[in-house]
Amino acid sequence: MNEIANLARIVTSRSLTALPVLDLRSRQANKENQFVNTLTNSPEATQLQVVKALYGKATAANVRALQKLQSRVRSKLLNHLYFLDHSDPRHLVSRRYELECLDLLHKVSILYAEREYKLSELLLQRCLRMAEKGEFTQYMVQCARMLRNLHAERQQVIPYKKAAKVLQRAQQVLAWEDEAEDLYTATQLALSGTVAMRRAVLGVMPDRLAQLETLHRKAKSFTTYNIVYRVRLAYEELQGNYQEIIRVTAAASRRLRDSKLNARRFDIRFNHFMSIYAYLRSRQPVQGLRLAEEYNRDFHPSSGNWFYFQEHYVLLALHAEQYERAQQLMEVITKNPAYLIQREAALQRWDLYRAYIEFVLPPPRVATARQRQMAQWVLQLPEYSRDKRGHNVAILVLQLLYFLRERNLEAVLVRLERLRKYQQRHLYEPTTLRSRLFLRLLQVIVEKNFDAAQAADRGKALLQQLRDTPPPGEAFAEVEIIPYEHLWSLVLGLLRDGKPVANEPAE
Repeated sequence: MNEIANLARIVTSRSLTALPVLDLRSRQANKENQFVNTLTNSPEATQLQVVKALYGKATAANVRALQKLQSRVRSKLLNHLYFLDHSDPRHLVSRRYELECLDLLHKVSILYAEREYKLSELLLQRCLRMAEKGEFTQYMVQCARMLRNLHAERQQVIPYKKAAKVLQRAQQVLAWEDEAEDLYTATQLALSGTVAMRRAVLGVMPDRLAQLETLHRKAKSFTTYNIVYRVRLAYEELQGNYQEIIRVTAAASRRLRDSKLNARRFDIRFNHFMSIYAYLRSRQPVQGLRLAEEYNRDFHPSSGNWFYFQEHYVLLALHAEQYERAQQLMEVITKNPAYLIQREAALQRWDLYRAYIEFVLPPPRVATARQRQMAQWVLQLPEYSRDKRGHNVAILVLQLLYFLRERNLEAVLVRLERLRKYQQRHLYEPTTLRSRLFLRLLQVIVEKNFDAAQAADRGKALLQQLRDTPPPGEAFAEVEIIPYEHLWSLVLGLLRDGKPVANEPAE
């Protein structure tokens, strides 16, 4: 009972007069809870709107009162971070176990400073066991170091030597992990850069993988395994070797299922994402869509990863020609409370996907205001924009489709000329062959005077070449929101409905 008696003494003698947290379940109205409720219900509210909601009028005194309230509430909300629930398996699985280690280390730091050594040792031993189970090497080092120092201070020779041995081994493993992480972060930095940077890193990837595999053989830790696994996937992705990605992700799933991977650390969500991505890029959308429907339950709607997964889920539905399913997914996505706080580039991608979906679905008898707004948005997009890298061809093609449906000859010719110039300036590498083939098909419709039958016959060889050309690696790809082969069928269908005609000059 001595340890808990000492703990009771520390807490009662050093406790604060007022707890620095909010009573979020209180039924008593107070400004702090009102402020939190206002922000929760209206996250986009301006400062003046919040002032009026809380104080009635937006006076200078009330603005100053809000600023003081905001500072106080922010501090208390930060303290609530200690009490969040991390048990939902749809979040990053390692977060729960890592935070448990950090929680114990935080408590030990306080107890050690209060010279409560016995309870400190018990908690450190528990934390060390948790760190070992989770293969959190950095926390193993911290625990072993604190245990070593504690035993030294208490002149406990045998426990001291044991802790020192654990520390030495953990420090060596951590050094190998740090070396692997240096290689990994340098690779990730290059992969997030320009196309030229990604091409450059592609050449050194085999050597880096060999270095990482050597480090993993030495460390035999989850961290080094995970780095090798992720760099391997990135390398195959750059090369466009999507069948290998399917094989690697399937093998990882089997290893996890057979308890050969650390279930406290392996992020199955990332594995799911890379798997369905590979099915999408390898032109197996039906199989990928089936897996996406199965994997969807493992992603929490509040996480940023949920949107990345849904983006490929939508693309799989589009590539499988399940357009109504894609529309249903878009409805779910746009209702997510976090939808509007995504980056502007992400929101524009969603609008682009939605524009394609609305275009390929049977049109309603009367266009809705939303559809008229979407059509106007599409037609105003710039023909080339760096922040839309990978989507510029998709934008120009969608604009062309709109004008083909409107049978506006002048606008169709303008878009075809813009596509031709874009091809000359940006699609000259061998890896852009699919995009070039599709743009050559589009030029055929002009050569054949927008005659669908003649264009289909003249384009047979190009279409077959397009079918035989696999998608390039991610480093060099234009995103096909709808596969070019399907878009060609759509273009021919629009031409069968009627050729574009010149506008009659005004009298």
